[in-house]
Amino acid sequence: MLIESHTQLDVYKKAFDAAMDWFEVSKGFPREEVYSLTDQGRRASRSVCANLAEAWRTRRYEAAFVAKITDAEGEAAEVQTWTAFAVRCAYLNPTKGAALHATYEEVIRMLVAMRCRPEKWVITTPKT
Repeated sequence: MLIESHTQLDVYKKAFDAAMDWFEVSKGFPREEVYSLTDQGRRASRSVCANLAEAWRTRRYEAAFVAKITDAEGEAAEVQTWTAFAVRCAYLNPTKGAALHATYEEVIRMLVAMRCRPEKWVITTPKT
């Protein structure tokens, strides 16, 4: 199947679903965390998807593509950190926290594969 949009990428779908999971669990965080843990976790989880969208649109330029994939990878690792804080602060069930961490580990693995093999994704234009 020819992929025509970033929304068709398996990594995008997984990251989007994980961001929605983070959103749902963060609804139960205490009010005093709204501007730190809640907001930062939501922003980072959504940023994974946003960076994937940007990477997809910059496929004509390998360096730009790799940079955006790298940004997405960093944001996914940030979500793992916020998840660890949420579990340690007892705002998030450890089982759910472990599941979210594992999902983002899978997203990171997929992003690393894209970053290490950009030629599979970058649009090449014939030289005239």
